[in-house]
Amino acid sequence: MGAMIKKLEVVLADTYALYLKTQNYHWHVKGMQFKSLHELFEMQYKALAEAVDEIAERILIMGHKAPATFTALNQLKTIKDGDSNIDANHMVSELAQDHGILVKDLNTAVKLAQEHDDEGTIALLSERIAAHEKARWMLNASIG
Repeated sequence: MGAMIKKLEVVLADTYALYLKTQNYHWHVKGMQFKSLHELFEMQYKALAEAVDEIAERILIMGHKAPATFTALNQLKTIKDGDSNIDANHMVSELAQDHGILVKDLNTAVKLAQEHDDEGTIALLSERIAAHEKARWMLNASIG
Protein backbone atom coordinates (compact mmCIF):
# COMPACT_ATOMS: atom_id res chain seq x y z
CA MET A 1 0.00 0.00 0.00
CA GLY A 2 3.01 2.30 0.50
CA ALA A 3 3.67 2.46 -3.23
CA MET A 4 0.02 3.39 -3.80
CA ILE A 5 0.21 6.30 -1.35
CA LYS A 6 3.48 7.51 -2.88
CA LYS A 7 1.93 7.43 -6.36
CA LEU A 8 -1.16 9.31 -5.10
CA GLU A 9 1.12 11.93 -3.56
CA VAL A 10 2.82 12.48 -6.93
CA VAL A 11 -0.58 12.63 -8.67
CA LEU A 12 -1.70 15.20 -6.09
CA ALA A 13 1.46 17.27 -6.56
CA ASP A 14 1.23 17.13 -10.35
CA THR A 15 -2.48 18.02 -10.27
CA TYR A 16 -1.68 20.99 -8.05
CA ALA A 17 1.21 22.01 -10.32
CA LEU A 18 -1.06 21.82 -13.37
CA TYR A 19 -3.72 23.83 -11.52
CA LEU A 20 -1.20 26.58 -10.78
CA LYS A 21 0.24 26.52 -14.31
CA THR A 22 -3.23 26.69 -15.87
CA GLN A 23 -4.17 29.62 -13.64
CA ASN A 24 -0.88 31.33 -14.55
CA TYR A 25 -1.70 30.97 -18.24
CA HIS A 26 -5.29 32.13 -17.63
CA TRP A 27 -3.87 35.36 -16.21
CA HIS A 28 -1.19 35.89 -18.84
CA VAL A 29 -2.54 34.60 -22.16
CA LYS A 30 -2.57 37.18 -24.99
CA GLY A 31 -3.44 37.27 -28.64
CA MET A 32 -6.27 36.63 -31.05
CA GLN A 33 -7.62 33.71 -29.00
CA PHE A 34 -7.44 35.58 -25.70
CA LYS A 35 -11.13 35.38 -24.79
CA SER A 36 -11.64 31.73 -25.69
CA LEU A 37 -8.38 30.57 -24.08
CA HIS A 38 -8.88 32.76 -21.00
CA GLU A 39 -12.29 31.09 -20.50
CA LEU A 40 -11.01 27.57 -21.29
CA PHE A 41 -8.11 27.92 -18.86
CA GLU A 42 -10.46 29.20 -16.14
CA MET A 43 -12.82 26.25 -16.62
CA GLN A 44 -9.88 23.86 -16.45
CA TYR A 45 -8.15 25.35 -13.40
CA LYS A 46 -11.43 25.35 -11.46
CA ALA A 47 -11.88 21.64 -12.29
CA LEU A 48 -8.27 20.97 -11.24
CA ALA A 49 -8.87 22.72 -7.89
CA GLU A 50 -11.72 20.29 -7.20
CA ALA A 51 -9.52 17.36 -8.27
CA VAL A 52 -6.76 18.42 -5.85
CA ASP A 53 -9.28 18.26 -3.02
CA GLU A 54 -10.63 14.85 -4.09
CA ILE A 55 -7.15 13.32 -4.37
CA ALA A 56 -6.04 14.73 -1.01
CA GLU A 57 -9.22 13.41 0.61
CA ARG A 58 -8.56 9.96 -0.85
CA ILE A 59 -5.09 9.95 0.73
CA LEU A 60 -6.67 10.90 4.07
CA ILE A 61 -9.36 8.23 3.72
CA MET A 62 -6.52 5.73 3.29
CA GLY A 63 -5.12 6.79 6.67
CA HIS A 64 -2.26 9.01 5.54
CA LYS A 65 -1.51 12.73 5.58
CA ALA A 66 -1.66 14.52 2.25
CA PRO A 67 1.31 16.70 1.28
CA ALA A 68 0.04 20.20 1.95
CA THR A 69 2.90 22.69 1.63
CA PHE A 70 4.51 24.21 -1.44
CA THR A 71 7.81 22.67 -0.35
CA ALA A 72 6.36 19.16 -0.11
CA LEU A 73 4.40 19.47 -3.36
CA ASN A 74 7.39 20.93 -5.20
CA GLN A 75 9.55 17.98 -4.16
CA LEU A 76 6.96 15.51 -5.47
CA LYS A 77 5.81 17.11 -8.74
CA THR A 78 7.09 16.15 -12.17
CA ILE A 79 5.23 18.86 -14.13
CA LYS A 80 7.34 21.93 -14.90
CA ASP A 81 6.29 25.39 -13.80
CA GLY A 82 4.65 27.61 -16.40
CA ASP A 83 6.42 30.44 -18.18
CA SER A 84 4.04 33.39 -18.44
CA ASN A 85 6.19 34.91 -21.23
CA ILE A 86 5.47 32.25 -23.86
CA ASP A 87 2.88 32.75 -26.59
CA ALA A 88 -0.66 31.39 -26.44
CA ASN A 89 -0.01 28.37 -28.72
CA HIS A 90 2.94 27.27 -26.58
CA MET A 91 0.81 27.66 -23.45
CA VAL A 92 -1.91 25.46 -24.94
CA SER A 93 0.62 22.90 -26.18
CA GLU A 94 2.37 22.68 -22.79
CA LEU A 95 -0.89 22.25 -20.91
CA ALA A 96 -2.00 19.51 -23.32
CA GLN A 97 1.31 17.69 -22.79
CA ASP A 98 0.95 18.05 -19.01
CA HIS A 99 -2.51 16.50 -19.09
CA GLY A 100 -0.90 13.62 -20.99
CA ILE A 101 1.71 13.23 -18.23
CA LEU A 102 -1.09 12.96 -15.68
CA VAL A 103 -2.99 10.41 -17.79
CA LYS A 104 0.14 8.24 -17.87
CA ASP A 105 0.69 8.58 -14.10
CA LEU A 106 -2.97 7.91 -13.36
CA ASN A 107 -2.91 4.73 -15.47
CA THR A 108 0.08 3.52 -13.44
CA ALA A 109 -1.77 4.39 -10.24
CA VAL A 110 -4.85 2.44 -11.40
CA LYS A 111 -2.72 -0.68 -11.85
CA LEU A 112 -1.41 -0.30 -8.28
CA ALA A 113 -4.94 0.20 -6.96
CA GLN A 114 -6.11 -2.91 -8.86
CA GLU A 115 -3.35 -4.95 -7.23
CA HIS A 116 -4.78 -3.93 -3.83
CA ASP A 117 -8.46 -4.39 -4.84
CA ASP A 118 -8.95 -0.72 -3.93
CA GLU A 119 -12.18 0.08 -5.76
CA GLY A 120 -12.56 3.54 -4.20
CA THR A 121 -9.18 4.65 -5.52
CA ILE A 122 -9.80 2.98 -8.89
CA ALA A 123 -13.07 4.91 -9.27
CA LEU A 124 -11.41 8.24 -8.44
CA LEU A 125 -8.46 7.60 -10.74
CA SER A 126 -10.67 6.47 -13.63
CA GLU A 127 -12.68 9.68 -13.30
CA ARG A 128 -9.47 11.72 -13.31
CA ILE A 129 -8.16 9.90 -16.40
CA ALA A 130 -11.34 10.75 -18.33
CA ALA A 131 -11.18 14.39 -17.18
CA HIS A 132 -7.53 14.78 -18.25
CA GLU A 133 -8.15 13.08 -21.59
CA LYS A 134 -11.02 15.50 -22.28
CA ALA A 135 -8.96 18.51 -21.17
CA ARG A 136 -6.06 17.42 -23.41
CA TRP A 137 -8.44 16.96 -26.35
CA MET A 138 -9.95 20.45 -25.81
CA LEU A 139 -6.50 22.02 -25.61
CA ASN A 140 -5.19 20.22 -28.70
CA ALA A 141 -8.30 21.34 -30.61
CA SER A 142 -7.51 24.95 -29.57
CA ILE A 143 -4.01 25.11 -31.02
CA GLY A 144 -4.03 27.82 -33.69
